[in-house]
Amino acid sequence: MKRLPRIPQAVLFDMDGVIFDTEALYRDATIAAARHAGFQLPQSVYLETIGLPAPAVRELLLARFGKDAPLEDFWKHASELFEQMAQTDLRTKPGLPEILSLLETEQIRSAIVTSSNRVLVEAHLSVAGLQGRFETIVAHGDYIAGKPHPAPYLLAAERLGLPIGDCVALEDSRNGVLSASSAGAMTIMVPDLVQPGRDISGLCECIATDLHAVRELISNSLVDLVV
Repeated sequence: MKRLPRIPQAVLFDMDGVIFDTEALYRDATIAAARHAGFQLPQSVYLETIGLPAPAVRELLLARFGKDAPLEDFWKHASELFEQMAQTDLRTKPGLPEILSLLETEQIRSAIVTSSNRVLVEAHLSVAGLQGRFETIVAHGDYIAGKPHPAPYLLAAERLGLPIGDCVALEDSRNGVLSASSAGAMTIMVPDLVQPGRDISGLCECIATDLHAVRELISNSLVDLVV
């Protein structure tokens, strides 16, 4: 029976691709907006942006499209397309209700640690009926540097008043894993669009197929509490 190295005191969730099944929506909206603007954005290039903060994504796209590319118009169109898709296609990831119920029953604290802005996070939570299910939200603009820097996860642990080493971080992207693992969190990757390479796998406690598997792992790790 696989267990975590320490009993978790909190679970820190990335949002896109972990809580919500939004990465495919972002991908389709971004690639369509690029095509509309006359640019080619291969999926392989788009996948490099997953988990990056907005300034880093901007640099990557300018390098791809040219330094004079009208990124503001491109972003506006991509956002509009995403919002249209999200109104009808926003879904939570399989296993989310079950893992949140476990955390609440066992009084394990929870937080969201994301590269998205707070307005978007709160809008998604409202649509899904998840307001109040997470103790704190660490969003873009809250930290000194975004993922893959460890700052977002260190801030989440600080807000919860817990050692980062007693927190589990759930991530679906390379940059997210780098952020969480370098902060010192017990990192679990739950792959979405991007499968981990060996270097990333080595930074994780495990690679989980979905949140059901994460719930089982956390549940197993609590056995010591009743022994």
